[in-house]
Amino acid sequence: MKEIGIVNRELARVISEQGHGDLLMVVDAGFAIPKGADVVDISLAENSPMVMDTLEVLKKYFSVEKLIFAHNTKETSPTLFENITRLFGEDVPVEWVSHPQIKELSTKVKAVIRTGDFTAYANVILVSGAGPRWFCEM
Repeated sequence: MKEIGIVNRELARVISEQGHGDLLMVVDAGFAIPKGADVVDISLAENSPMVMDTLEVLKKYFSVEKLIFAHNTKETSPTLFENITRLFGEDVPVEWVSHPQIKELSTKVKAVIRTGDFTAYANVILVSGAGPRWFCEM
């Protein structure tokens, strides 16, 4: 029985299927997930779990090279935006898109993780990257 790391088998599966440059989206409870998307729904109740809680766990096991947000996130939920960008650090660039564009990008992600978060516009796309474990002989 798996007792360490990410124990949710569907979440562990979608992370292991991500390759360099793939898109993984973490969304709030109200995000309109495209029909046919590979969804891992970890929502339990209102605000459980939160997007931030989910990202803190993901960061331990998943390398991210860029974050993509809708402009609405920083405007409507600036504390959440600051917490997410602080979590991933200043070396991880942020790309801004409109809300319609984030909805369009959601049709191209490899998987969506739906949380129980009721924070407005608590949606972020993680671009999978090569982490510090990769060896480059230079």
